[in-house]
Amino acid sequence: MDGDVSLTIRRLNPQEFSVNVPVLVDIYITAMNYDPAIRDARINVWRRNSMNLGFTAVCALLDGRVIGIAYGFRGDQDHWWQHQLRRGLRERGGPSPEEIAILQDYFEVAEVHVMPGHQGRGIGRKMMYALLEGTPAQHAVLSTPEVDEEANNAFGLYRSLGFRDLLRHFRFDGDQREFAVLHADLPLDD
Repeated sequence: MDGDVSLTIRRLNPQEFSVNVPVLVDIYITAMNYDPAIRDARINVWRRNSMNLGFTAVCALLDGRVIGIAYGFRGDQDHWWQHQLRRGLRERGGPSPEEIAILQDYFEVAEVHVMPGHQGRGIGRKMMYALLEGTPAQHAVLSTPEVDEEANNAFGLYRSLGFRDLLRHFRFDGDQREFAVLHADLPLDD
């Protein structure tokens, strides 16, 4: 796939992202095997996210068809997600001075998804580099569902990019699944 010149990683401005959100959310639902009943709610959330400070989005196009999406924005102490992280760190006995520094200056990688059949070919990696290139934050933070022995493409990608544990086996309010919350220093190493 690396030599395939038909693969393009393209940055989307907030307006392009918002217009294309239905297609992008469909990729998310398919890649994560979620119930399509969540579609309308996720479209609304993603459109609201595009208004966050520092919003950045990239998509992967193969032969002109969107097969991947990644987006994020500057972390903010007033966002629900950071409140959740602070709760998790307190419950674990923190936050430590290093964790406080991370939460004061980070880019939240909100979503990274590649269509099944195209996963494991370096597309997520290319999107992550494009997404985080030039980000003014000192850290990137993301969450991913826990899996036994980190045995999936997502964990492999994040670990290979230098992401380390911030929280493990964490449950966000309203979700019974366990998540790993990972962080990396920016810029990412090549």
